[in-house]
Amino acid sequence: MLNFILPIISVLLGFLIVVILKPAKQKNLKLLLAFSGSFLLSITVFNFLPEVYHENGKSVGLFIMIGIMLQIVLEFFSKGAEHGHVHLNKESTLFPWLLFISLCIHSVLEGIPIEAHHNLIYGIIIHKLPVAIILSTFFLASKLSKAHVAFFLIMFALMTPLGVLLSKYFEFFQTYYNEISGIVIGIFLHISTTILFESNENHKFNLTKLITIIIAIVIAYLL
Repeated sequence: MLNFILPIISVLLGFLIVVILKPAKQKNLKLLLAFSGSFLLSITVFNFLPEVYHENGKSVGLFIMIGIMLQIVLEFFSKGAEHGHVHLNKESTLFPWLLFISLCIHSVLEGIPIEAHHNLIYGIIIHKLPVAIILSTFFLASKLSKAHVAFFLIMFALMTPLGVLLSKYFEFFQTYYNEISGIVIGIFLHISTTILFESNENHKFNLTKLITIIIAIVIAYLL
């Protein structure tokens, strides 16, 4: 049940943080992004990747590379929202369908392996929180209608639980589970490393971010 509820709570919490706390400091958000990126990467490397490679050997590498390429294509339409950026026109009143569809595809895919790899849920919800904060901040400052904003955030929250349902009840996702898992690993590797690279502004040493990243790695290892 937690696999269904926690992703929804993560998005809702992100929205409430924006509405109630109105965070203005980008530094804190960047630290949260750095933590989420290193935590997701660590969960993938420590738990998810070894299990999939152990069961499938070298062939899984092909699907990991497909996942990396797929995420590159998705980010062309999402403008990098998965790792903390929303490059859209706030003055537009048009619903951002390309952003919506690409994020939905990403979210559904990340939900598919959760049932078999329970620790993944923690990486996913920590990853979703800063993304939800950034999306909520953008939408509340945009000229989109409240109905459109509510629709977007509700659907975004439900897509990962939908992926869990698909993997649990549809034979196709069970038959090709290992291949899909490889694709999801590729997506996670691309997103998490991109977050870590981008969090290192102008290649300057930042002790606070380094400590944040180390803490995330240690927590992920101990899970």
